[in-house]
Amino acid sequence: MGRTRHSAKIVIGIHEQVRGKGIGTKLFQKMEEHARTNEIRRLELSVIANNAPALSLYHKMGFEKEGIKRESLFFDGKYHDEYFLSKLL
Repeated sequence: MGRTRHSAKIVIGIHEQVRGKGIGTKLFQKMEEHARTNEIRRLELSVIANNAPALSLYHKMGFEKEGIKRESLFFDGKYHDEYFLSKLL
């Protein structure tokens, strides 16, 4: 844990019925505040490559794509790519 003590992995989900109401933005603002208070310098997450609403939120909050894990997930009868994103505080 010593080498990655400055990093935090984020997993988030916002119910479809309440998306677009600013909940994600507020949640990320609070997460970032908590991270800074606890000396976390790096936030990281992954997202299904075709999840446009999530990608829009993550980019809006300052996350940048670092890489692609091709066909890493399988559901709905097909393979899906996964993006890895991060934000340095």
